[in-house]
Amino acid sequence: MLRTALLLLTLSFTGMASAQDADALLRRVDDHYNRLSSLRARYVERYAGMGLDRSESGTLLLKKPGRMRWTYDQPKGKLFLLDGKYAWFYTPGDGQAQRMPAKQLDDLRSPLRFLLGHTQLKKELTHITVTEDSRGIHIAGVPRGLEQRVERLTLDVTPKGEIQHMKMEETDGALTEFIFSDVEENISTRAEDFVFTPPAGVVVVDAPSPI
Repeated sequence: MLRTALLLLTLSFTGMASAQDADALLRRVDDHYNRLSSLRARYVERYAGMGLDRSESGTLLLKKPGRMRWTYDQPKGKLFLLDGKYAWFYTPGDGQAQRMPAKQLDDLRSPLRFLLGHTQLKKELTHITVTEDSRGIHIAGVPRGLEQRVERLTLDVTPKGEIQHMKMEETDGALTEFIFSDVEENISTRAEDFVFTPPAGVVVVDAPSPI
């Protein structure tokens, strides 16, 4: 019995990083993104929940401070944009584009906003754990401000601190994943990349507050 208990105890800690190692990895992620001024990457977004199972893709563009653009090529023309003050949502074929103050945003892309300022994962996430297995290194926690919606956010990172995969498990059981590839760092961007101009005939409406 004692031998079995010791074996189970050993297995329970397999892959769990020490506090010192975990802190070092969190700092590595912070340092990696704090030295960036801009970033471009391809992404695949997967959502499963509420009877849906869909996959979308596109290009993500980030620029400090506070600017983010998700340009979808599947479905083509869909857009999510942060211009530093407002968040904009638009889907081709809709007669309306939604606008929301960035400070009120509870969209599931919003955890990546920490990359747009001075990155400090310990301030952005609560209940942080760091584990490692054959698939890589995993940082998990609950995003501050999304506690009522997100049960767990998991970031899969490289030993250098680069985020390759983000998974969000919602309190209602829904699952959203973002897989990043073809990452380019500190690239040139244009001011107009982060300006939303409504297509002809599209009306801008203020999205309801999530609170």
